[in-house]
Amino acid sequence: MNKIINLIQKLGHPVSSFIFMLGEMARLFLYIVSGITYALKRPQLIIKEVFFCGVLSLLIIAVSGWFVGMVLGLQGYNTLARFGSVSVLGTLVALSLLRELGPVLAAILFASRAGSGITAEIGLMKATEQLDAMSVMAVDPIKRVIIPKFIGGIISVPLLTALFDSCGIWGGYFVGVPLLKLDHGTFWSQMQSSVNFHDDIYNGLLKAFLFGIIVNLIAVYQGLQSKPTAEGVSNATTRTVVHSALAVLAFDFVLTAFMF
Repeated sequence: MNKIINLIQKLGHPVSSFIFMLGEMARLFLYIVSGITYALKRPQLIIKEVFFCGVLSLLIIAVSGWFVGMVLGLQGYNTLARFGSVSVLGTLVALSLLRELGPVLAAILFASRAGSGITAEIGLMKATEQLDAMSVMAVDPIKRVIIPKFIGGIISVPLLTALFDSCGIWGGYFVGVPLLKLDHGTFWSQMQSSVNFHDDIYNGLLKAFLFGIIVNLIAVYQGLQSKPTAEGVSNATTRTVVHSALAVLAFDFVLTAFMF
């Protein structure tokens, strides 16, 4: 009987911990929403975080988008050539990036670079008792530190996604037209006739915005929950990247089912 009880406890502990984590994140999200006006009155804090999250991520996003577009161009050309449809290569590259690969990969790359940085910074501030010092001085650390980082990250993700999509399309163009000798006009005209603003561009950026909320919420939550040790901060940054990637992929399936 005791073995059965222990087995149930072992199986139930991860589930209960996950539910508890969701509740804590929901409470943190509501607290952030209630304090957004404080951060909006201090735009310099948000601009600083946009620089950290967005501007410093431009290189990895642009280079990754370029090479993803080149790979799509090569693989798409080889596949379409079997059916004599290489003229729609531009459509294939654009729709793949705008609908799926752009928002998903940009959000995961953002979590890997900026999200982990946000978690590490908050975790170190907690370890060195800077957050406690703010509370002692009657300064709410959530409003002063967490909310600007959250807003800055949300602003950055859709913009980085747009950059990723643009660089990816140009990467596909570079492979398709100069290297594989496709017609320049056909590449762009097929793309323009097939891409719809609302169904493709708007929905892709909406995905990126929602992914930004998810990734940044996970990043700030893990930073606040990290243990005040070097190992604790390291584990928190790892959890941020892993949880963000899993959450983005899971929510991408749900959003795709509703949008398309």
